[in-house]
Parts: sequence; structure tokens; C-alpha cells
Amino acid sequence: MLKFLLALIVSASGAWAQGPMNFCTSDLETFPVQAGGREKPLYVLATETVRYMTGSDKVGEFSATEAFCKLSLKAFGMPLELPVNIKVDHIDVRKLLGMKEDQTHLPVQELTAKSDLLVQKGQEIKENNSFKKEINRVQGRLSTYQAIVGARAWTVPVLESGKVSFVPLSEFLTQTRVESAQGKGSNPVSYLFEVAKRDYLSVKGDQYLLELSYFKLNLFMWSLLASILGIILFVVMKNKIPGAVVTGVTIVGQLTAMTIRVMISGRAPITNMYETVMFSGFGALIISIIIFYFRRDILFVLAGLACNVLSLLMMKFANGMLDEGISPLVPVLRDNFWLSTHVTTVILSYAALALSWILSNSLLLRARFGTVSSADYRYEVDLIYTSIKFGVVLLSAGVILGGVWADYSWGRFWGWDPKETWSLIVLLVYIAILHGKYTTWIPPTRFVPLVAGSFMSVMMAWFGVNYILASGLHSYGFSEGGAVFLASFFAIQIAILLVCVTKRDSQATPNP
Repeated sequence: MLKFLLALIVSASGAWAQGPMNFCTSDLETFPVQAGGREKPLYVLATETVRYMTGSDKVGEFSATEAFCKLSLKAFGMPLELPVNIKVDHIDVRKLLGMKEDQTHLPVQELTAKSDLLVQKGQEIKENNSFKKEINRVQGRLSTYQAIVGARAWTVPVLESGKVSFVPLSEFLTQTRVESAQGKGSNPVSYLFEVAKRDYLSVKGDQYLLELSYFKLNLFMWSLLASILGIILFVVMKNKIPGAVVTGVTIVGQLTAMTIRVMISGRAPITNMYETVMFSGFGALIISIIIFYFRRDILFVLAGLACNVLSLLMMKFANGMLDEGISPLVPVLRDNFWLSTHVTTVILSYAALALSWILSNSLLLRARFGTVSSADYRYEVDLIYTSIKFGVVLLSAGVILGGVWADYSWGRFWGWDPKETWSLIVLLVYIAILHGKYTTWIPPTRFVPLVAGSFMSVMMAWFGVNYILASGLHSYGFSEGGAVFLASFFAIQIAILLVCVTKRDSQATPNP
């Protein structure tokens, strides 16, 4: 049957006689498909799938959409060979597959030939460690490739009795359907896809194209550039209006992007690690502006912009640990008011504490490698103290709301789940710091490094539970990878503390 379809398609049009070049174009980016429980443009499915397999948005010279299309047509006998190289992250898996030390990808043909080795090794390993998880991931990438070339990954809308359903491409391009389209349009396949898209639009409209705009606009990247520009303008110019305008542009850009994401997903953007990072950077910037309104110190806005830049950088480049895809929620997270309020409050508290972290590290480094007067040192300590007070109030509310949500979802207010326990640890750590500062038990010279170091507890509660412990009732929010990132963060922060608390000459050391 496949050979018949190929012969039929090729003979139907001179364009197809040259291969599927005139079919697999960027015009297909807007074609509606169904994947992961949602309807989305083919561009999104192709980009997410190709990136998952290869770590890149392209295959050779072809875009993700073009490559996805061409690979799918292999199921119908099209003689296409694309340089698909499957990503392999774990060094031990690379050794298992016989890869070179500097080799990070393996051609799919070679990986297919060694697939039995992966299966055998995976069965031998009983512990669910990082080695076995990477084996499973590589097998998943290979399975995804096989689904594409088998024409099972691409679904096509079909209108029946006024309702739209989706069928795999392998079931859509049947002999009967292709024969019925002979002589219509430029070629039968293009005609069938045009009809399928038109039928879909007539029933469901073009709302799904909003996701295409979301990815194409790339508003978070523009917001990153605007945030960096805002920091530069605030630092180098006496007139703060240009910096304020650029900061406003940043806020509008991110708010627009998050609003579109909410419209696509139908939920608050706070249910996975990517979204919490996204919301925390934006939240830190908003909190810094609120504090600036009362304290009138531009340092808060600079700290907020710095937090925002770090968050946006993670969103853009930490693809191994943050997945920007929009996925359906697990049942426990659906239609839950307490979830939204709990997570929002906790992430905002982390944002406020991140401001104190930025300010404290900045003060430590300037006091260590520059000159900070005692008056300036005390003043900036007070700014840090203000940020912590905001963070502690928000975190206290978040922990209480989390208990309400736990009672609503699991039938108990508190259960010493790892995420709950670490949130409590963070709260107690910062309450102790606040108490010590208020009672003068902790002097300013100890307060600043304590604040800088204490943010490691936030990172453990935020990322460490997910990437290192990976257990507990919050497992739906867990992600793979990120352990190296977290270890690097701890190492850099500890190094800064060790360098900055080293005794300097008396001239440069503030004496608060």
C-alpha cells in the first residue's frame, strides 16, 4: 500500500516528482495538530519534538517544521535521509554507546543499531539513578524518532458529522482518500491538507494560532535585552527617566508574554519549574519597584532588574532543566484556587529574598574589592533588611496557604513532605536572621554574609528538592537535570563568602 501511495503521489504532480520539497515548507507551520492532550500549530509540535531529540531547533539546513514533515514522509517510501543526531547528556551513557569524549550527539542510525545495548543495560540497573534515567531518556528520544518516521507523531484533523477528530498521518493518507483527491489542487496530498485545515477552522476557529504568535514573538528574549539595557542606563546616566522607560518596556513585554501563555494554557503560569522561574524574575522586579516607591532608592530597582535578568537567562539557556512547553495539568492541580494562591505567594517570597541575596552579594563584593563607608554600609544593610521582611511575610503566608491546599488535596494539613519541610527550613532561617538583626545579636558585618549564604536554603527548597531529592507528593513538579547547576551555584556562593569574609586591611573594611 505504501508503495502504491508513493507511486500515486509522485505521478500526480511534477512537483512531487522532485520530492516533497514543495509540500514540506514553512506554510505548514500553521497546520493544526493534536499532541500532549492539546491542539497546537505544527510549528510548536515540530520545534518541541526536534529540540527534545537533538537539543537544536534545526536538522541540518532544515527548520524543525520542514524536517518533521520530511521525516514523516519516510513512512510513505520517500527516499529522504536527514542528519538526525540524538542528544546524549550522561557521560556514562556516552561510554556505553562507544562515543568519543567530546561527542555529545549520536547519529540515529548508529543509535538504532545499539538500541538493544541500551535495553539490556537498563534492565540490569535496578537503582533509578541518573545513569538509568539518561538511558530511559535516550530510548525515549529514539522512540520519538521512530514515531515520526512511522507517521504516527503527526496527527491530522478530520471532520465527521460536524465534529473534528485527529488521526495519525499514517491513517490519514490512505489509498482511498488520496485517489479521491486526484486531479484536485496542485497535488492530492496538498489538497487533502488544505481541506483538513479548512474544516478544522470552520468548526474550531484559529484560536490555536495564538501559541504560534507566542513562540514567534519571543517576548521573553526581548525583555531580557530590555532588562540588561535598563541596568546599563540606570548605572551610567544621571537622568533615571530613560532607565525607567526601558524598565517599563520590560514589564509590559513580560506581562504580555505571561498573559498569552495563560490564554493558551487556561491556567496560572506557576505549575512547573519553567513557569516558577519566569514568575519569580517578574515578581522580583515588581516587588523592587513597590519597595522603591516607599524607600526611593534605585538600588532596589537595579536588584530587581538583576534578578529578572538571571531568571530570563535561565529560561532561555537552561533547556536541560527547564521545559518551556505548555502541558496539561495533572488532576490534583486542576481547578484549585488554593494552589494558585499558595504557589504565587511562595514564588513572590523567593523573589523578595532573591532581592536581598543580590543586594548582600553586591555589598560584600564592593566592600571586599572597593571602598564602602560605614554610613553607606549601614544604609545598604537596612535595604537588605527591608527586602527580607517582605520575603518572610510572603513566605509565612505561602506556607500557611500550602497547608490549606494540602488539606484540600490530600486530606492533611502537614505531612513533612520534602518540599514542605524545606519551605519551613527557609522560613525559620530567615526568621532567625530577622530576629538577630532586630535584637542586634547579629551585627551588620555578620548580617550581610548570613543573608547571602542563606539564599542557598531557598535554592535547595526551590530546585534542590526537585533535582536532587526527587521524592514526595510534589513529584508532579519534578524535573530531570539541574544538579550540576545547583552544585555550581552553591560552589560560587561559598567561594564568594570565603573571599569576602577574609580580613582585609583596616582602611577598606567598614566599621559599622
